[in-house]
Amino acid sequence: MITSGGAGSNARFAAADIDDEIQKVVDGLSGKHLRAKTKKVKKPTRELVLAAAEQSAEAARSLPPPPGQQIVRKRNYEPVRPTWHAPWKLMRVISGHIGWVRSLAVEPGNKWFASGSVDRTIKIWDLASGTLKLTLTGHVSPVRGLAVSSRHPYLFSCGEDKQVKCWDLETNRVVRQYHGHLSGVYSLALHPVLDVLVTGGRDSVVRVWDMRTKQQVHVMSGHTSTVSSLECQEADPQVISGSMDSTVRLWDLAAGKSMVTLTHHKKSVRALALHPTEFGFASASSDNIKQWRCPKGDFVQNFSGHDAIVNSLSVNSDGVMFSGGDDGSMRFWDWSSGHCFQKSETTAQPGSLESEAGIMCSTFDRTGFRLITGEADKTIKIWKEDDDATEETHPIDFKPSLSRRNY
Repeated sequence: MITSGGAGSNARFAAADIDDEIQKVVDGLSGKHLRAKTKKVKKPTRELVLAAAEQSAEAARSLPPPPGQQIVRKRNYEPVRPTWHAPWKLMRVISGHIGWVRSLAVEPGNKWFASGSVDRTIKIWDLASGTLKLTLTGHVSPVRGLAVSSRHPYLFSCGEDKQVKCWDLETNRVVRQYHGHLSGVYSLALHPVLDVLVTGGRDSVVRVWDMRTKQQVHVMSGHTSTVSSLECQEADPQVISGSMDSTVRLWDLAAGKSMVTLTHHKKSVRALALHPTEFGFASASSDNIKQWRCPKGDFVQNFSGHDAIVNSLSVNSDGVMFSGGDDGSMRFWDWSSGHCFQKSETTAQPGSLESEAGIMCSTFDRTGFRLITGEADKTIKIWKEDDDATEETHPIDFKPSLSRRNY
């Protein structure tokens, strides 16, 4: 009897202790003072425990984070509705080169443009009519880059023969040459307000030249493969380079050093394009096209839709970005939203192999109303917006995604 009664008392005491412990937890979560053991309490319900826990969690969220730590809250992604743009159509085909057209440049007055080719020549064309005005010879290897100065009557060219040339457009002769590259020169760019020329090539360095004295101002190293594309702008970063090492670098022109290295691409970066009015740029690779915000190179968004290497990028002031692929694919994008509003293919001209339907370079004219492409079928094509298109005849096919890649 004593043994049985002792067991029953122990069980009752154990149950009471458990109730007390549960009540302590509840009181602690709800921020109340602990009740005395002698006070009769009501057994807590599941709803009471959950409510107290939520109250405690809410109080914790209202507290400032510990020193050195930051609370990161995920924001919902809201897709941007794209701006309507008219589709683009072929306006003119220009023939004259006997090799791939690898580079294009439009003069500031928008009256003519220059093209450089694998046939080692530079040709000057009338923009309005497409007629040939002049052929410049002097390179002994394919011409890979062209730029027309907005401050002087000069045309600059570079090629796989390691040469960088300055042509006087009044005499149509070479007046300066810039020596220093150890291999082919694949890209060049002019500073918009300084007499500075920037070049890059297979020797993996970016060279900065004084345009007038031909002296090297900086030899900027950091890339580990061919520098395939260059852009210059007035504000920092004043020089942006894309390389076959899959990186994009933003350079401090005054110091001659790399400010930021962007490693988001997984394959070779073949093209860069600055937005004419917004402080940002895009880079193209065979994996996708990425948009960045200056001055720090903050990632903005991806443009996905190509299935081949993207050789060329161009952006106009209306927010239309063009991308041309190695397989002849053409994509027109809305810059703000990343929406591809037109997909098309270029057509190789009669006499060319089907495999030569590739876009090697592109540029918009100074108005942004005409697009010029240099292609593997040895032709130059000029495209323009369809004047008859409206939002009713060509509505936006917008299907927003619920997620967005953050890299």
